[in-house]
Amino acid sequence: MSVSQAVARRAVLSRRVRLLVAATIAYNVVEAVVAITAGTMASSTALIGFGLDSVIEVSSAAAVAWQFAGPDPEAREKVALRVIAFSFFALAAYVTVESVRALLGGAEARHSSVGLVLAAVSLVVMPWLSYAQRRAGRELGSRSAVADSKQTLLCTYLSAVLLVGLALNSLFGWSWADPVAALAIAAVAVKEGREAWRGDACCAVPAAGPDCSCCPS
Repeated sequence: MSVSQAVARRAVLSRRVRLLVAATIAYNVVEAVVAITAGTMASSTALIGFGLDSVIEVSSAAAVAWQFAGPDPEAREKVALRVIAFSFFALAAYVTVESVRALLGGAEARHSSVGLVLAAVSLVVMPWLSYAQRRAGRELGSRSAVADSKQTLLCTYLSAVLLVGLALNSLFGWSWADPVAALAIAAVAVKEGREAWRGDACCAVPAAGPDCSCCPS
């Protein structure tokens, strides 16, 4: 590939990342409003927490959008990674606190059809957004874009946890299932936050080669 072709390709990838980040922000804003509203109506800590997670994800995506809005995205990458790392840590802290509160006898949530539908839709949308951004970020060599794609992928796990938790609570009254699973998600969030802080966005740099297995292509 010639130099001009490489420059043109990077420009295309940068635009793609910006579009994917914009789509992620837009979806998460809607997701946050719906989840927090439905959670408040159903007294569901899980739904409210899911909505607040969406707010945190917006901050992560906004950091990447800010990075790629400048003429030299690489110069802003370290700051963007720090914001993403703090987003992971904030998410882990909130999920842990709310999970412990729920396990210690928080208010029992009521059935929420809106919450079930929202979790199911997010379970479909978020993996696609994460996959597309991860591919573009890896080819571009952007650790922050890959790190943000992990934040989006984490939302997929939270969507699954929320869906299972709401379903078990609605069907069997097992209110403990959601907070227990959420604690595992919090542990993953801490791990991803540490990697983002160190700049260890796995497979972000093309030189990692096709054998890199930690981030499936």
